[in-house]
Parts: sequence; structure tokens; C-alpha cells
Amino acid sequence: MVHKIQHPTYPPLPLAEWEETKKTLHLYVQIVGKIRLGLFPKTNHWWHAPLYISTRGLTTRPIPYNGMMFEIEFDFIHHVVSIRTSNGELEFVNINGVSVAQFYNTILRMLSELGVNVEINSVPYDNISKVPFESNKVAAQYDKEYVNRFWRILVLVGTVFEKYRSMYIGKSTPVHLFWHHLDLVVSRFSGNRAPERTWPTNVEREAYSHEVMSFGFWAGDEVVREAAFYAYVYPEPEALIEQRLQPDAAVWNTDPGYAMAFLPYESVQQSQDPDADIMLFLQSAYQAGCECSEWDSKSFEL
Repeated sequence: MVHKIQHPTYPPLPLAEWEETKKTLHLYVQIVGKIRLGLFPKTNHWWHAPLYISTRGLTTRPIPYNGMMFEIEFDFIHHVVSIRTSNGELEFVNINGVSVAQFYNTILRMLSELGVNVEINSVPYDNISKVPFESNKVAAQYDKEYVNRFWRILVLVGTVFEKYRSMYIGKSTPVHLFWHHLDLVVSRFSGNRAPERTWPTNVEREAYSHEVMSFGFWAGDEVVREAAFYAYVYPEPEALIEQRLQPDAAVWNTDPGYAMAFLPYESVQQSQDPDADIMLFLQSAYQAGCECSEWDSKSFEL
């Protein structure tokens, strides 16, 4: 019997309905992300920091450590976190209704039992919560349906981002999830160094050492109250916001203090062809950047 495979749909993701869950999940992800940041060999533009979409949730991918490898993976189908080692060891942590403090202490204890010793800065990074992970016994809200929904959206968006990445033969990031703002990102580089400037921290200095166009998706936060796709160019060329964006729902937003191309997720979710709309947005933002900068787009595209 042949089963017809239907194209998956993009489900709604209203921030207000899962915001407390998102805050808890974000802190879980920051803990695991900081572990990867602390132990993975340093890579340009902080590529050693992010997590990656997996067939079950999010993963660190294998992290080398003292002659072996280990991997931490969020499973958003069964709502557990697994720790696997190349020595054949396997541990599970249940994450349904577990406080951030419990999660933090359990993960570090299990890693220690597996022979992995790691220390991380336990204060959340650039997050509305300033409570150290080990002290946060309040954040424990976890709506399994919305966590699974968020991950399924990441799978769909990640698939489009991977196709978009494949069209560029210049230097490009992997499609990865930065736990900083919990956004899925793919970036293109021109190969040229960016102009020297003074940055507040080494984070920005390393991230923007070279000319870059970044494209991303995030679920919304305390400032941006909706899920959306975005794109920006660094350094920002003159007349960027005068360039046309597509599809029609896409706009330029200068509220962050720079020009950000913005496409509401809701418009994509309600589209007859969501993938095509996302791809159109990515390409129009890229072309806008190329039109008013010195990027030689023809040299980088297949």
C-alpha cells in the first residue's frame, strides 16, 4: 500500500500562549549551549557555540573531550535530554516540569559521572532572567505541545535555510541555533574584513570581524512580540532601506538602531506556499544588500 505524503503545514506560534514555557526552554538551552561553548574547539565567528536541529530536537553534535566524544541532545518528542558518549554510555534527563535549577544540577552531575568535567558561567547570557541557573527554582513551566510545535517549525524552516545555504559557494555558516536569543541563523560572508570599530564586548568583535549578511528566524521575545524571519547586513550600506523586499508582507524595521528586514511568521504560516515565501524573502534581502554594497553576488552563486 502506498501512503501519500502530504506537505507539512506551518502551525501557529502565538508567543503569549507559550511564553513562560519558552522562557524555561531558553534557559535549558543556554545551559547546554554554554557546555558546548566551554568544551568545543574555538571556531571563527562563535561557530563553536550554537546548537543544531536534529531528528528529535536540538543537539550539541559530538563534542571532543579527553580522547572520546560526547553529545547532548534535546528530544522534543519524548521530552527528555540524552547524554551519549563514544564509550557507549547513555544517560537521560526528564525535562517535563523540571525547574531550571534541577536541570542544571542534574546535567552537570551526569556529565561528571561520565568523566566530563566542565564549569560554566551560571548567569544567563543577555536574558531577561538574571538568576543563576543553580538558584532558579521558579522557572519550570513546560508545555509539551508548544515545545514540540516550536521544534517542528525549526525543522521546516531549517530545511528551507539548508536549501538557501546550498545556493551560495562563498563562505557560509552552518544552519545553527544560537542560544543567545534562541534564533535559527544562516549567514553569508563576502570574504572581506569589516572596517575596524570599537565593540562593547569580544562577542560582537568576533561575530562582525568580516562583512556578513545574516538571515534568521526567532519565536519572539519581550521586545518583538511575534515570531518572525529577519535579515541584516554588516556593515550596513547606505540606502539599504530603499531597496524592495518580498513578499508583500516584508518590511524594513529600523527600531533596533539598524536596518533589519522583517517578515512576520504569521504571514508565512497563512501562505499557500510558505517555503516559497521564505525563500523569496531571503533572496530579496540578499539582493538588497548586494545592490547597495560592493558584494559581487554573481561570483558567489551557483
